[in-house]
Amino acid sequence: MSTLDLGIVGNGTIGALVEADGRISWCCFPRFDGDPVFCSLLRSERSGVDDFGHFSIEVAGAMRTEQEYLLNTPMLVTRIYDESGGCVELTDFAPRYRQYGRIFCPMMLVRQVRRLAGRPRICVRLRPAVDYGRERMRASSGSNHVTYRGSGVTLRLTSDVPITAVLEETTFLLDTPLALILGPDETVNEGVVEISRRMAEETASYWRQWVRALAIPFEWQDAVIRAAISLKLNVFEDTGAIIAALTTSIPEAPGSGRNWDYRYCWIRDAYFVVNALNQLGATRIMERYLAFTLNIVAGAGDDGLRPMYGISGAEVPEEIEWPFLDGYRGMGPVRIGNQAYHQVQHDVYGAGILAAPHAFFDQRLVTRGDADLFSRLETLGHIAARVFDKPDAGLWELRGTTRVHTFSSVMCWAGCDRLARIASHIGLVDRAQHWRSTAAKMREVILERAWNPGMQSIAGSLEGDTLDASLLRLNDVGFLAADDPRFLGTVSAIERELRRGDFIYRYSQEDDFGVPKNAFLVCTFWYINALAAIGRKDEARELLESVLACRNRHGLLAEDIDPETREQWGNFVQTYSMVGVIDSASRLSKRWEEVY
Repeated sequence: MSTLDLGIVGNGTIGALVEADGRISWCCFPRFDGDPVFCSLLRSERSGVDDFGHFSIEVAGAMRTEQEYLLNTPMLVTRIYDESGGCVELTDFAPRYRQYGRIFCPMMLVRQVRRLAGRPRICVRLRPAVDYGRERMRASSGSNHVTYRGSGVTLRLTSDVPITAVLEETTFLLDTPLALILGPDETVNEGVVEISRRMAEETASYWRQWVRALAIPFEWQDAVIRAAISLKLNVFEDTGAIIAALTTSIPEAPGSGRNWDYRYCWIRDAYFVVNALNQLGATRIMERYLAFTLNIVAGAGDDGLRPMYGISGAEVPEEIEWPFLDGYRGMGPVRIGNQAYHQVQHDVYGAGILAAPHAFFDQRLVTRGDADLFSRLETLGHIAARVFDKPDAGLWELRGTTRVHTFSSVMCWAGCDRLARIASHIGLVDRAQHWRSTAAKMREVILERAWNPGMQSIAGSLEGDTLDASLLRLNDVGFLAADDPRFLGTVSAIERELRRGDFIYRYSQEDDFGVPKNAFLVCTFWYINALAAIGRKDEARELLESVLACRNRHGLLAEDIDPETREQWGNFVQTYSMVGVIDSASRLSKRWEEVY
């Protein structure tokens, strides 16, 4: 049975998910939103379809496995032990390092295989799919490679594994180190083992230098480092877009039908990623994402922003249900594209602006924000001021209803508030006064209409009477002070209504798919942050430890969690959740002087 006890390897062009036994069960080519050549993660054993859509290196008589990352890298090591005491070590990575003055991150997976003990026998099963699992790719061989072709995708495996053994999937004795390079249909002009060794060294060096430059908190360092690496793996190097997750259609809860395609760039989600990595000093991602966003803003003009975009900045494909994959554990549907692209979500204007202040205030940056950048951000501010009190689908992307969501209104306010601060900083006095006045009027309207005296809480919508976990961010964005009775009342109300055990639900009302069954992990991190802000730090630390214990063996989190079994659900690896790890750990960590 499939689980989310998976490792992730990637390089900013592609990302692969690796099972505990070393099987690659998910990877899209030629980039994150491409055809899932390896898609067995979304095909159940009872599907009745031939076994393909994976890349496995099987050990005859395998008895147990162990798995770990190379220190401070996304390079995954799997050791497989056979019944005779033999052991095979498999190292998986996607090359990423600086070459010729730029980042080299090709559409390529590298698998190194070596014997550690005994006389193990292995079998290579490379069975790529095409057209989202509709059929297997066609294979043809050369002198030391196999070419796999499908509609729109061509891959080449270059290896010193005997070609016949690959094509016929025969088992053979592993006595010397081997390497398998799967990538573009291009000739490899070096010995495969030698080039894979060099790529591995360069890739490990790149990641360790990147991690070394991070400003991490003293406590929970391993968790923060792994979260930071996983977030960086979701950044598309070519454009700076940030995807929400590598996968599509892993259900939020068993049989819920809440199966969505997350392989696109949400303006909101990307802002959270940028903000988290900025805390750690990884500012380059913010600079590149800002350029991506500004290109979109320039193209959108007065028509406004969509909630999400393709990783090239183009439209997101129309949402369809795909019949050739039956889904994670057989829990379909499998969806391609996302209908939410067409929704109205007003918080994106604030999120678009909030990704930019570092460009004006952070003196480490070589390219600083100026009046021209400010003017382009004002385009978003004008729309935010116009729509802040208008109905939308909200950040939870309700499909059947719209209302004036408080979080959307507050994010519009936050965007205008930041414009005032930026204008003041760069000496644009008139613009600072305009945006300060605009934000003040918006805040007055929101507070008057969102406060519910009967609930003694800010409501999830203006004039509403229900709660929404996004209200936990009212202090984070500067809308309410931590000691404001309205914020304290909102935290208390959410505790009463939305907490289940150690976890916080997004909301408790029935929506288009029924009542939510599992908790959305980032909401719990928001609750942890709120507890810290109002002075309940001991509770917050205890809760953070509890949530961190729910990570899989590699320190990774999906989108949702079952509060009772603590099993993870939803798309994986979820950037929202990994942002939560960084954000909460950074707020709650003690300094080393306080510990020793």
